[in-house]
Order: sequence, then C-alpha cells, then structure tokens
Amino acid sequence: MGGWEFATIFETVADRAPGATAQRQGARATTFREFDRRADGVASWLLTLGVAEQDRFAQLLFNGPEYLESVVAAYKVGLVPVNTNYRYGADELAYLWENAEPAAVVFHGSLTPVVEAVRHRVASVRGWLFVDDATADCPDWATPYESVATTPAPRQRAPWGRDGDQLCLLYTGGTTGLPKGVMWRQDDVAVVMPSLGSFSFESEPDYDALANALGSDQQVLAACPLMHGTALFTAHAVLAQGGSVATLTSRRFDALELLDDVARHRVAAVILVGDAFARPILAALDASPGRWDLSSLTAIGSSGAMWSEPVKRGLLAHHPTMLLLDSYGSSEALPIATSISGVGATASTATFARSATAYVLDDDGSPVRPGSPAVGVVAMGGRIPLGYFRDEAKSAQTFRVIDGERVAVTGDLATVAADGTITLLGRGSSCINSGGEKVFAEEVEEVLKTHPHVLDVVVVGMADERWGEVVTALVEARPGTTPSLHELAEHVKGQLAGYKAPRRLVLVEQIGRSPNGKVDYQWARAVARDHLAADAQGDDSGPGQVAEPSGASRTA
Repeated sequence: MGGWEFATIFETVADRAPGATAQRQGARATTFREFDRRADGVASWLLTLGVAEQDRFAQLLFNGPEYLESVVAAYKVGLVPVNTNYRYGADELAYLWENAEPAAVVFHGSLTPVVEAVRHRVASVRGWLFVDDATADCPDWATPYESVATTPAPRQRAPWGRDGDQLCLLYTGGTTGLPKGVMWRQDDVAVVMPSLGSFSFESEPDYDALANALGSDQQVLAACPLMHGTALFTAHAVLAQGGSVATLTSRRFDALELLDDVARHRVAAVILVGDAFARPILAALDASPGRWDLSSLTAIGSSGAMWSEPVKRGLLAHHPTMLLLDSYGSSEALPIATSISGVGATASTATFARSATAYVLDDDGSPVRPGSPAVGVVAMGGRIPLGYFRDEAKSAQTFRVIDGERVAVTGDLATVAADGTITLLGRGSSCINSGGEKVFAEEVEEVLKTHPHVLDVVVVGMADERWGEVVTALVEARPGTTPSLHELAEHVKGQLAGYKAPRRLVLVEQIGRSPNGKVDYQWARAVARDHLAADAQGDDSGPGQVAEPSGASRTA
C-alpha cells in the first residue's frame, strides 16, 4: 500500500501553478486549473455510473486534450485507464474490451461506426462518452463529453480512496498477436517515467516537496499517439513536473505541421517513434533549410522503434545544439537502455547503454559476458509490471524469477560489448515492428488465407528505412490466379487494422514448410529479400512492391 499516485500529483501541480498551461493542441490551450476541473467533471460522471474500485475506463481517442483529462479522471476516483488503439477494427476492439471489461468508454465521434458495431458485445460498459469532432451527431446511447467535463464539480475522490498500488493498464499487441493488458502500479510508473525536472519520484511520496520543486514550464510536443506508452508515460512525466503537453491537430503525421508548431510555440522537446516520424521531419528540413526557427528545441526523444544513425546525423546538421534521446523499452519494461546523440557524438543504430537493472541472459538464464560474441535475450529487473491482466499463462512466460529476482523477459535478442553497451539484433519471434506498431505475422497470415486466390502464405517483416520494418507477404497463389498487392491489402484491412496490411508482396511457386507444417522464417526472409532486391523502383509512400515468381518485378 502507499506510494505515488497520479491524481494527487496532478492536483498538487494545479494548486501550485493554476494558470500555467497544461495542454495545447494548435491554438486551443488549457490551464492546469481548467485541466483539473474538467477531469473532476468527468470523474463525477463516472461515479454516477455506480463504478467500483479499479473498474476500467477505456479511451478510444485520437490525440487531444480529452485523452489526458479522461485518464486523470480515472485516477481521481480509483479507476483504471485503458488505452485503446483507434486503428482497430470491430473484432480486434471487441476482443480487447471483452478482456478489459470497461465500465465506461470515451470515444471520438468519427469512431462511432466501429463503436456501434461492437457495443452490444461489451456488456460491462455502463456509460459511453462522446467527444464531438464535427464528424457525427452524438448517438442517443452516449453522453456528450463536454456536458460532463464542463459541469462544475468539487475535487473528486471515491469512498475507497487513492493508492499507488492502483493500476494503469497499458494494452499492447506485443509478440503474441492479441492485445494484452500490462498491469503497471501507478507508483512504479512514477518512478520509471522519464525524469524531466529536478524532482525525483524515487523517494517516498511528499507532495509538499513536489510543490516546492515545481518550476518547469517547458512545452513538450507529443508527435506520436497518446494511446501508446511512449507518449502516454512521457505526458505523465511532463505534467508531473508542471510542464505542458502539446499535440498536433492532424490525425495523420504531418512533418510540416510539427515544424511549424515547434517554431510558432517555442516547443522545448518533441517525442516521436523512430524513423517513421524522424525521416519525414528530416526530408522537410532538407527541402527547406533555414525555414523554421528551431532555437527553442533542446531535445527530440524517441522510443518504440528503430531510429537510425544517418537520420540522427541529418537532424543534428540542421540543429546542432539539440540532443537526440533514443530510449529502448517496451510496454513491459522501461527504460531498459538509452543512447544520447549530439553534435560530434552520434550513437550507432540499435546500440544502447543499459540501465542498472537491465540484463542480457543466455539460454541458462546467466548474464552474457561483456565482449563475448554470445547472443542473449534482453530482460529487465527492478520496477516492472505485475503481469498481464487476466492472463496468468502469458504472465508466467514474460515475467520470470531468475536467481531470486523477478524480471521481464522481452524476447529481444542482443549482444553485449566490452563496455557493457548492448546492440539489438531483433526479436526472437515473428513480431513485426512497423513504425512503432506491432504486427503479429500469424494473425495476418490467417486473414490472407481466407482470400480466394491464396493457397498458402507466410508473412515476415522486411527492413525499411522509414518504417523500420514493413509487413511483407510471400504468397503461393491458387492455380490460374495472380492476386495483386492492392486486393490482398484491402482484404486484410477489412478484418484488421490498416497498418497490419502487407506493403510488400512476393509471389512464390511454393511455400516451403516442414513435415509438421511449420515455416522456416529465415528462408522466407531470404526469398523475400532476393525477389525484392530487383525492384529498385519501389516507392515507400505507396502501397508497396510486388516481385513475381519469375524474378521479373514490378511496382504495385
């Protein structure tokens, strides 16, 4: 019992700096006083639903002030926020919510059709909050968000109170395909979240000391979705130190909007996810050097996907005085390791300095000897989650006790240099990381197999400069058919989130399977690499490339 809890942290900031900006999206700004009061309005509404301690409150939202307001509303009355991927289709959404059993859901108006499609499958939901984004009318089964956020309410506190043991539930696709809810204690999140000020949350809770330490007015722009841990936990850290969180107005990443926003609002730091975000920024800077005043920008931080050395060097060439902070972690373990690049010292791609409680373990569970060529799996001790929500079997696979210490085993493979730094080699599973979104290959394979022109298929992730990896399908077509990339991608999008659709297609004579039906993924990647190498005309901004079985290739 005990420990830091976020409702009181943010209320402490609101009391000490009520007029400071807490959130901004474009020209729309909210002070800490307004942020606190709007969260109280939502919290009051939650209590009218007859919720119980640690009931779940799901956010199906794009970036915007309502996201963090609703998360804090959950904390205020001892509920558990549940991040929900707005790209999910109906079946994926229903699976997540059937697992989480939320008592309430807040959603953007443009997502009404998918909510309408699944709401009768989620019997646990007692109330729906509709956030108006000028795309649809509020349905009669939902309550307008503004009507509750603007209803005056005193500071909200449920009869069961607040505690650092209360949870933040972070759902992730991870390496098992289906979403899993990672159970983080609020106190643990407070300790491991990025340190953006002079105050340390590693001490015992002292809210007076926190109030006296406030003084940060830095503005951090979250370019990536708040539904992901990278932006969500960074936003927690920013608000906890009295800083402000900014988000972009566009729902598709726009590098020009980001750079305009940095220059216009004097943004101090930007949070993004690897090359998928950084490459378009660099391209914009290269196309119009000197167009933007970046003098306020002290740092760019990234986590969740590959951030390559050439892109880092290119960014630093445009703004040499900033730092580039590359954090390696996962929903189950953070921060495992970091790398810092600045002028004259750019870290190599996928090379990180480990935190004190991070390990690379061999098959026997022993630490890999620094400087040896041995490959091990990355694990993290110290402050880690309690496990996966309602999934003891998967919890036991990931969260293990090794030599008396409880650790989170990530599944990432790495080597350890003589100086202790680690170099990531990839995942020991078929998980594909495309622009920070995790795609489970077998899930996509099963959908592609239902296409009438597909006899057999294997899906792999192939290296891509911008996205880190792209979903690539090797397809054995039914006799007399030649499926196109476009039709297969659209088929996948009809059942799964759009980012899971293949961007590359290789037609092969036969999928090589062993007698037990298993696929040699190393073989599949080699075949894909050989076929796609001939397609030098591919455009990454388009739907993808196709390599024909004959070896002749074309762009789809």
